[in-house]
Amino acid sequence: MGEKTARKNNQISEQYIKEILQSLKSINYGSITLVIQDGIVIQVETKEKIRLK
Repeated sequence: MGEKTARKNNQISEQYIKEILQSLKSINYGSITLVIQDGIVIQVETKEKIRLK
């Protein structure tokens, strides 16, 4: 599925989903923010927190 097709259908491309899942797998503590514009994900922000004992 190309980017233009994904935009027309307001769907997230498979590559973007893989990147989001990779971000989820790579952090233990933190947050992932999806930035959406006109119904389209345009940015993924990953913030990781490091817990000190």
